[in-house]
Amino acid sequence: MRVVLWRRLAVMAALLALWGCPEVPAPHPSPRPPRSAAAGVAGESLVTPSSAPAQPSVAAPSAVPAQPVHPIGQRVDLVVGAMGTRVVLSGYTTATLDAAAVKRALLQAHQEIKRVESLMTSWRDDSEVSHINAAAGQAAVPIGAETFAVIAKSLWISKLSQGTFDITFASMGKLWRFDQDLVAKVPAAAALQRARRRIDYRKVKLDSANSSVTLTSPETRISLGGIAKGYAIDRAAKLLDQAGLTAFYAQAGGDLFVRGRKPDGSPWRVGVRDPRGPQGSYFATIAVQDHAFSTAGDYERSFVLGGKRYHHIIDPRTGYPATRSRSVTIWAKDALTADAIDDAVFILGPEQGLKLVESLSDCGAVIVDADNRVWISQRLKPVLRVQHPPTAGL
Repeated sequence: MRVVLWRRLAVMAALLALWGCPEVPAPHPSPRPPRSAAAGVAGESLVTPSSAPAQPSVAAPSAVPAQPVHPIGQRVDLVVGAMGTRVVLSGYTTATLDAAAVKRALLQAHQEIKRVESLMTSWRDDSEVSHINAAAGQAAVPIGAETFAVIAKSLWISKLSQGTFDITFASMGKLWRFDQDLVAKVPAAAALQRARRRIDYRKVKLDSANSSVTLTSPETRISLGGIAKGYAIDRAAKLLDQAGLTAFYAQAGGDLFVRGRKPDGSPWRVGVRDPRGPQGSYFATIAVQDHAFSTAGDYERSFVLGGKRYHHIIDPRTGYPATRSRSVTIWAKDALTADAIDDAVFILGPEQGLKLVESLSDCGAVIVDADNRVWISQRLKPVLRVQHPPTAGL
């Protein structure tokens, strides 16, 4: 009897298990956002250390690749001052650099130019050049690798140009004044002759082991005003390269470096200043890519007195402004080399100057001589476009 009763109870329990209790509606699942790149993160979910890793999402075959949200090929310019001249920095936006990013890169390049100026100017007492001058005839002065390299480059071009470029021209003092302190006056001949004898690049001694410079005479002074801007432009260009810019130019006065081509594929065309033409006029242009471009001219820091033009490019052999050229434009692989060479070629004149240029690899020149004739080196003839003859005049 008890066995039968337990069997009946078991059957009833089984039936209850099959039928179950009255059904309770399950909570409705919350809708999940669609997996779309437009939402920022595709299929993002919270994952705890004990949960299974999420499976990688696969884009639908019809998905359109994401496009930059900023225009490509937009030009961004920065015009500022440094090293006693006007600095112009320009670059184009890319797929990864918008206008704000390009502007930041240009600002950093300007700060780099200012940093180089703080090392190599002779207008500040705390610069390395001023420290060297203050110890003239007394002791060797340890300096940084950058200033050391620029001085070494200066001595290289001095030897190559038979001393026509010489950073010790500063030993003449302030007899000539062509900078912010311009004085339209020709110094006395006797004073110029005495001062000229102080110019001698061989009185600058370099010690590479100790990275130091010695001026062997207490009367010797140096100035890197004829070469430091080229180095500063090279440094600015390096920063712009590192920032990812592929098309830009950096200019400080007559020193310029150009990278790449314009976004439409066309080369940059750089104007060759018309020495006697209106401000900003050019008599020729040169297609430039990944090269530097430096100009020395008698028209910027100058004055005319008694029917004769006097300017800041002094011939160390005479103590007077050089007379064989009106302008010299140098094309070279880097701005430091171009800046080092332009003054030397200007002083040497077209015949000897072109010999110097042709002796160097990857270097070219356009010279307007004292008689307004144009001389062009072999390497630049294919890329120079002369628009009209240089303007005549004093």
